[in-house]
Amino acid sequence: MTLATQSMQDIILQLQNMLIDQEGISFDVLDPDYEEGYAGKAVTVEGKKYIYRGYKSWIDLAELLKCRMHTPKKIKNSPLVKLYFKKLDTGSFHSDKKENEKYGTDSRFAQINKMEEPAFLYYYNQTLDNVTIVKRKHILNLGINRADEFEVIRNKLDTKIYENMKLVGVDHSESAIAYAKKAFPENNVTFYANDINALDKLKLGQFDLFISIGTLQSPSIDFKPFFMKLVQEYLSKDAAIILGFPNSRWMGGEMLYGAKAPNYAMSEMSLVLNDIMFCKKYLQQKKFRVTVTGKQYLFLTATKIGSRV
Repeated sequence: MTLATQSMQDIILQLQNMLIDQEGISFDVLDPDYEEGYAGKAVTVEGKKYIYRGYKSWIDLAELLKCRMHTPKKIKNSPLVKLYFKKLDTGSFHSDKKENEKYGTDSRFAQINKMEEPAFLYYYNQTLDNVTIVKRKHILNLGINRADEFEVIRNKLDTKIYENMKLVGVDHSESAIAYAKKAFPENNVTFYANDINALDKLKLGQFDLFISIGTLQSPSIDFKPFFMKLVQEYLSKDAAIILGFPNSRWMGGEMLYGAKAPNYAMSEMSLVLNDIMFCKKYLQQKKFRVTVTGKQYLFLTATKIGSRV
């Protein structure tokens, strides 16, 4: 099958129908290396008409169809390449029922390494720059799991600056915390296997940077009052905040764009946006400067207006 001059509207409908009863589909398209420009550009190659689309368009389409795009294969003596879309395994840690160890080292969640996804790492690094991480002294991370966020901080900073920080991570998964302790034997890093709802019993004091990625929206946490309590009781005068809100699903080895809400087959972002706007408005009332960045994860970064940091 060759997709030469069909519109993307027609292509999506055709491929969706084919994927109903097929595990994979292949088709030929104009080699994106033959041209440059925006998708939809009319191109004539060797007397034949085509609609140009770059590889990003095809990768995006594969993701939307819950497929993985395999390496394109050039067709000999032709301006075409053969693309192959294979359906993703729709099984995901999101549906796992194990309580504390749903996120443990033997779980499906443990197979995920967010820091190897450029769309996550790039924006997380950006948030660290925005809060002037080199000047932070006391950092709290709730939902730390294996401490991947701390690993980026350690790699990012000069050793002496890092050693002068105190980092505290809390997570309810005992196996994940045990892993983190082995990965961070330094004296300036402390981990607790503890229910985040029972944070007060740890008597942690106050922090000048608070980080939490995809944890505060957990069903077991009453998000809004919990967040306000954190700001009021656990943050110092010039503190900063980094919150990561998942706008994605992990499925079949891929990080797929779009938050999944209950009772919706499609991506639906109302709950995510509601939580972000609540935090933004509340923090602005507390004299924080707030920015929201990211894609598959939306990062809210807040710094105190007039802060000396």
